[in-house]
Amino acid sequence: MHQIFERIHKIGVVPVIQIDDGGKAVPLVKAIAAGGIPCAEVTFRTAQAEEAIRLIALALPDILLGAGTVLTTAQADKAIDAGARFIVTPGFNPKVVGHCVKQGYPVIPGCLTPSDMEQAIEFGLDAVKLFPAELSGGLDYIKAISAPYPMLRFMPFGGVNAANIGKYLSHEKVLACGGSWLAAADLIHAGDFTEITRLCAEAAQIVAAYRDARDNGAP
Repeated sequence: MHQIFERIHKIGVVPVIQIDDGGKAVPLVKAIAAGGIPCAEVTFRTAQAEEAIRLIALALPDILLGAGTVLTTAQADKAIDAGARFIVTPGFNPKVVGHCVKQGYPVIPGCLTPSDMEQAIEFGLDAVKLFPAELSGGLDYIKAISAPYPMLRFMPFGGVNAANIGKYLSHEKVLACGGSWLAAADLIHAGDFTEITRLCAEAAQIVAAYRDARDNGAP
């Protein structure tokens, strides 16, 4: 597995952030890191995404920074040039995934069906995004779909929150979880970085508790 994904696994959770105001990019990620999560995924859902990635990468080089909702090869190139360390796509677009693999960009494509997962394997990938996780069956779906694809690790996105993240992390095939609840749009707009730090600290504690339980042999 790529070392970037090993780092993501150690962190356990990836905050997904949508930035409309580039001026909030660095304070936002500082608030996330203050909560014990040195990682973030900036989505390409806004025109500010590329600049936000650039600002964060320059100011906070130790943050493991990714780009999400990447729909085109051009967006992938812009994200990496701006300082993103990995690419996340909402679905499996062979053109985008193939470009990332060819260029050496660590990529986590969105997969939901067996056909998606077999394409990922064909491209030599061993980590995929499961989206939308909760709506597609959640952990039960991961348990079922991982049986024929034991070489894959899953990152559930969509419906993951503080109440169920521990459930996902309890399964060995879950690489990490992603979620927007850690830095919701209303909190970002309000500049409520204190609450974002609190939510991230809560999630980091859940990850740590899960790891302690696993290390101590809890079922």
